[in-house]
Amino acid sequence: MRPFRYERATDPAGAVALLARSPQAAYLGGGTNLVDLMKLDVARPDLLVDVRGVTSRAIEELPDGGVRIGAGVSNSDLAADPLIRRRYPVVAQAVLAGASTQLRNLATVGGNLLQRTRCVYFQDVSTACNKREPGSGCSAIEGHNRDLAILGTSPDCIATHPSDLAVALAAMDATVQTVGPDGSRAIPLTELHRLPGSEPQHDNVLTHGELITAVDLPPLPFAARSYYRKIRDRASYAFALVSVAAAIDLADGQVRDVRIALGGVAHKPWRATRAEDLLRGGPATEERLRRAAEAELADAQPQSDNAFKIPLARNAIVRTVLDLTGTAR
Repeated sequence: MRPFRYERATDPAGAVALLARSPQAAYLGGGTNLVDLMKLDVARPDLLVDVRGVTSRAIEELPDGGVRIGAGVSNSDLAADPLIRRRYPVVAQAVLAGASTQLRNLATVGGNLLQRTRCVYFQDVSTACNKREPGSGCSAIEGHNRDLAILGTSPDCIATHPSDLAVALAAMDATVQTVGPDGSRAIPLTELHRLPGSEPQHDNVLTHGELITAVDLPPLPFAARSYYRKIRDRASYAFALVSVAAAIDLADGQVRDVRIALGGVAHKPWRATRAEDLLRGGPATEERLRRAAEAELADAQPQSDNAFKIPLARNAIVRTVLDLTGTAR
């Protein structure tokens, strides 16, 4: 690990000011991803600004009936919170599907959203990786790509985003609150992360020094009927091959509203808006679900070893929504 300086911020404005001192500085929350990348020599910050005492650790109800989750809330506390478990069970389920108990106790909500890909080439500094070193190439395209993306890829990168929580929050239309050098702003979770394009080194739309302070969940009555399904190689402590976060609102057997997001298939949590649009206004039959899922995956571009993700994602969408309707056989 390379030498670095350490500073502890006392408030959000102070954290932003400290980070502005160096373009290589980074925020430190739980450190469950950043410290590993520093040990691998992938991340090389010259200054770590500790924000553990700066961002809120509270989960509170908002005046409009939504819920605000402080960026400093641990993953364990989020999953155990009665308000989250009752109103947004998909969020609690997603958190519990990720990592180990020890890591969830340390990891924070803000840090979870900013995880970097677990692509083996990104984590290996001896290989070419455009995300780690722009212009060097993408070893995964001709290499080990079984775990990687099938949607929204580019010739420069086929990495996937690893967060389970981000997938659930994308399905719930969450909004990320930030503060930075240019003030505060609210970013829809679905717009926080980027597709790789020609600049895969940029995971998200945050500017240098911009700090996530909270995540807001809107009032969504039918979110109580929601579920997170994660398909992986091992029963625990493994990243998703495909995951589905879904919620559905039914009235007289018709789909009044539905939310679906996919994980493990793209550079960002993938909101399945095409499938949602096709499902609204009709019955939630297996045939309609299958057609909607196939339409969502019509533009998939699998690599040599991950074409299996297309039927896997299709079947996961169908099964998850059918389970929510109570009509699964």
